[in-house]
Amino acid sequence: MESKWRLLPAVVVLVCAISMLMYGEIPQYDAYHVFADNQTYFGIPNAMDVLSNIAFGLTGLAGLIGLSLAWILGRRRGAQVTADRWQPRDIAYLVFVVSIFATSFGSGFYHWAPDDARLFWDRLPIACACASLLAAVRIEAMNIRRFSFAAANVLVLLVLALISVHWWKNTGDLRFYLALQLLAIVLIPLWQMIYPTTRQTRWVFAIAIGMYVLAKVVEILDEAILSHTGFMSGHTIKHLLASAAAALIIWNWLSAKCVLRCQRRDN
Repeated sequence: MESKWRLLPAVVVLVCAISMLMYGEIPQYDAYHVFADNQTYFGIPNAMDVLSNIAFGLTGLAGLIGLSLAWILGRRRGAQVTADRWQPRDIAYLVFVVSIFATSFGSGFYHWAPDDARLFWDRLPIACACASLLAAVRIEAMNIRRFSFAAANVLVLLVLALISVHWWKNTGDLRFYLALQLLAIVLIPLWQMIYPTTRQTRWVFAIAIGMYVLAKVVEILDEAILSHTGFMSGHTIKHLLASAAAALIIWNWLSAKCVLRCQRRDN
């Protein structure tokens, strides 16, 4: 796109910030901790909502194993270029993978006995995942090559993520936490449209964002979906959809690293 569009993401952030400030406090609704499926299996309360978080753990673990294998194979095959093994964007993607892995424990801990105190540990890794993914796409789209600048991007966004969750914890106001998720949905495709991005990456993120939006929809339809399926609630499906979306993004990152390594080795 033309260079004039490169200010559009900043405008979106500014409009979002002003809108949130003008809208006022967004409280958590009273029945938030009441979920449709509260069945106990194998001594696990709210079992389906708890156990479905295993998907996040497996996704994060697969990402860590995949990254380790890519690094090991790169060394064994004689990859001598440091950028082949580690690039600035990888800092953010690694934080994203760790955040997804941590979500498995945070969300499982919360759903075992839902309350505000436990919800903090559910929302914290989710906020970090959104922040690190924003940083990863920004670094990748803008082709940032300095590790220090990339690390600064990740750090600033992670601090904002932590502030958003602590703000909710101390005030009950969800504005900043919700704004972070909204900006991830809007800014990621916007950056990928403005800056040169591979077609595969654009499609993968489009599908992943679509799955995440669908996950938020089925979360709202928690009880209705359980009444229709008889065995799985909307919130359980939300966990599976969100983890699948994360898996797509992690797969795209690791596959791009492998392609880059092969291309450089051939050259």
